Amino acid sequence: MKNFELIAPCHFGLEAVLKKEIYDLGYEITQVEDGRVTFAGDAEAICRGNIFLRTTERVLLKIGRFQATDFEELYQGIKALPWEMYIPADGKFWVTKASSIKSKLFSPSDIQSIAKKAMVERMKEEYDMDWFPEDGASYPVRIFLYKDEVTVTLDTTGTSLHKRGYRQLSSKAPLTETLAAALILLTPWRADRILVDPLCGSGTFPIEAAMIAANIAPGMKRHFLSETWDNLIPGEIWKDCFAEAKEMVNTDVTVDIQGYDIDGEIIKAARENAKRAGVDGMIHFQQRAVCDLHHPKKYGFILTNPPYGERLEEKEALPALYQEIGTAYQGLDSWSMYLITSYEDAENYIGRKADKNRKIYNGMLKTYFYQFLGPKPPKRRRPAGSP
Repeated sequence: MKNFELIAPCHFGLEAVLKKEIYDLGYEITQVEDGRVTFAGDAEAICRGNIFLRTTERVLLKIGRFQATDFEELYQGIKALPWEMYIPADGKFWVTKASSIKSKLFSPSDIQSIAKKAMVERMKEEYDMDWFPEDGASYPVRIFLYKDEVTVTLDTTGTSLHKRGYRQLSSKAPLTETLAAALILLTPWRADRILVDPLCGSGTFPIEAAMIAANIAPGMKRHFLSETWDNLIPGEIWKDCFAEAKEMVNTDVTVDIQGYDIDGEIIKAARENAKRAGVDGMIHFQQRAVCDLHHPKKYGFILTNPPYGERLEEKEALPALYQEIGTAYQGLDSWSMYLITSYEDAENYIGRKADKNRKIYNGMLKTYFYQFLGPKPPKRRRPAGSP
């Protein structure tokens, strides 16, 4: 089976989490850059990457990479790529996105237009055709320029992978599913530890945690653009990969995952989202204020995405809210707390400096992942006579 170079983009600052995910799937990492991880794999890797990876936005098939400092170099570079190996004569092809950072070519619309012309000219020569019907499967192209280096890819995913299909209703400032999963994987939380989100909104943290605990592949209930690419990926491979995902699910795992929010309507939405994700029986949602957070057991985790105060009227309420979070945390015995926010006074009002602080870009917004570390639970003793 033909091998490809596949590029998985992710949030800036979370490349290591995605890298581990790809390794765990059994694929070789060939390059790690800011906001993306490149790995080697065959057609099955495209399917498994889309279905199983929790922390990437999409899986891109790399067509080529070259230098271009003017539009003629861009045109010739795109034309030199073997498009006929990837796009059939009836394929629908267009440049769906072009982005440029620190490059001489910076106009996305011009890059898109010139790239399309170059693709057409190449395919005219290879297919001996003057006109393409473009009434077959869709092959959207994504082009990235960084320091005059052009990376050309096909998008195998279509709708972004953060759209798992379960979240139809969300709160005002939702966290994307991919970012929520990455932050969970960045913590030492495991399914046998308590997890509470006291500001759960539409339930993204609890739902993603439950899906991880139950081994539910994030893409197993949705479809992907490359399912129609019969010239590159036989349908049987997709069928086998979806079957693999289904066989791995275990919703009987015992967990203690809780989500609270002061807004009763949002809690209803969270329950509906959890039901669509297939994990409603694994999460306890309740209408409850932050100040009412308490738990009798030790060694639990708070993981939350509190308001950032992007609007002026919300910003005025932040000191009191973050003080409530800090007070509630102090009342828990031996817990850890992980909190993502762009609010730079968070530590002051929580009343404690974070043990670790990681800068993460949530889209274009710079946020901080504050990590307040509690003690590790004692190791469990093995029963006498166990191996």
